[in-house]
Amino acid sequence: MSEAETAGRKPPEGPLTGVRVVELAGIGPGPFAAMLLADLGADVVRVDRPAGPGLAIDPAHDVTNRNKRSVIVDLKSPDGPARVLDLAERADALIEGYRPGVAERLGVGPEHCHARNPRLVYGRMTGWGQDGPLAQRAGHDIGYIALTGTLGMIGDPDAPPAVPANLLGDYAGGSLYLVVGILAALHHARATGTGQVVDAAIVDGTAHLSSMIHGMLAAGGWQDRRGTNLLDGGCPFYGTYETADGRYMAVGALEQRFYAAFMELLGIPDQAPARDDTARWAELRAAIAARFRSRTRDEWTAVFADSDACVAPVLSLREAPHHPHLAARSTFTGHGGITQPAPAPRFSATPTAVRTGPALPGADTETVARDWDVPRLAASSRNPQ
Repeated sequence: MSEAETAGRKPPEGPLTGVRVVELAGIGPGPFAAMLLADLGADVVRVDRPAGPGLAIDPAHDVTNRNKRSVIVDLKSPDGPARVLDLAERADALIEGYRPGVAERLGVGPEHCHARNPRLVYGRMTGWGQDGPLAQRAGHDIGYIALTGTLGMIGDPDAPPAVPANLLGDYAGGSLYLVVGILAALHHARATGTGQVVDAAIVDGTAHLSSMIHGMLAAGGWQDRRGTNLLDGGCPFYGTYETADGRYMAVGALEQRFYAAFMELLGIPDQAPARDDTARWAELRAAIAARFRSRTRDEWTAVFADSDACVAPVLSLREAPHHPHLAARSTFTGHGGITQPAPAPRFSATPTAVRTGPALPGADTETVARDWDVPRLAASSRNPQ
């Protein structure tokens, strides 16, 4: 339970209070984008399938469905599309993550929705986009980031590319770009009364994330192979090092003054080669690595505490919420017995909060039917097909 609820007050709802969003259930980046809108205060109604979620995770633990409400609609039933269109008519935005053409075949595509609600922002979340040779192919995060060149940038040059979970493609290149697109289109719709389709493709967003690197590549400041550049682990003072206890420290001492503090606290300022002599970077890396292996992670953390050396311990998911800085900022929060990241970013006038736990499939049908004035939705839940 949140602090506001514990104190008997209604929790804050955020800057998107009053915005209504329909989410057609999917997996990965679509639900995360809808969660972000819900965290910001939007009334997000997730339309779940009768068969349940697509991933084998207990819905009660799927925090990407927090702050939402859920109804169940079988889009393949005779009146399924009509019930979704009833919701779309009363919504500001809709999110779907089907392959191109599927929503149209189900009767809930952009034309169907805009016929009922011309102001609707119709957000489409896919990996390959709505057109192009691969548009109809299946895929996952790793394939999308592979084709954009970003996966090939990550990892040791003498090992296969390192897989960054599904954070880079699904969520950074996908969800966040969909949310930006929806917010921009909502602004346009409110100004003009006209909605539009937002085509958010993970390949587009992930490629866009690498804009600075492409600029450096064009300027000759970036080599097109991993582990040889300033920001990809090739630089010995921007990378990770193992400690005596098999854990790791992260070093980001790029600027000269930060590097000087780093070397002083590390204890080898007179033994290491000059940092700008790239021909001796391997030697510098070896010296730094040997020094880090002489103490445990926690010992090194204490050494670099309260300094501008730009060094931090590499924490696990379970350790992170207990770090003093993150704890002081309440970067993580607890709700319903689940420790999870708190909503971000933060707002001075319209604060956000985890208001409710994960929406359980179909649990909110009656209240959504009442609040959105969609009687057909409630009738169908009482008289299922």
